[in-house]
Amino acid sequence: MAKKSTYSNERRQVILEAAALVIGKRGLCDTRIADIAEQAGTSAALVMYYFESKDRLLTEALTHSEDRFYSQAFNKLTTLVSAREQLTHLIEISIPPEADDWPLWIELWSRGLRDPEAAKKRALLDRRWRWTIADVVRTGQRSGEFGDVDADDFSLRIAALIDGLALQVVLEDEEVTPDKMRTVCVDFVRRELT
Repeated sequence: MAKKSTYSNERRQVILEAAALVIGKRGLCDTRIADIAEQAGTSAALVMYYFESKDRLLTEALTHSEDRFYSQAFNKLTTLVSAREQLTHLIEISIPPEADDWPLWIELWSRGLRDPEAAKKRALLDRRWRWTIADVVRTGQRSGEFGDVDADDFSLRIAALIDGLALQVVLEDEEVTPDKMRTVCVDFVRRELT
């Protein structure tokens, strides 16, 4: 029985990876369940068995992608000595194309306008991101690296700055390059946390 459960979980993970890839490239509206099934090497019926709808598949694909993002981020953060380096690292891994899940985020933001379940999932993921930033800031305050600032308020502002600039990078705004995004975010951190 454990073997069947392991296979089922592996198959589900393959479908989530395929969904993230296909939805990220084509957008949710232009993605068919059959496209995801083809990318995953399975049937559309099996995709629907696991996920029931494209909307649910989108939210779970983004959650899967975010879980991978946090796992990699935390592994790296534990090797960085200073909180400033940790915060800079979080910024850098959020810059497209390094962060490749921005198209999924854009889809989820759009769905969240009309779908209460998507809105709830978006809120949870955003809180997790702001909590991660605030935790790094509090660590820096305890070590004396950062000044007295409300860590939760700061995390809200830097998260909004990252989101807004990343959206411009994804949309290929000529004035907002990945390098410009990095510079603006790092300068904001320097000004706010000294």
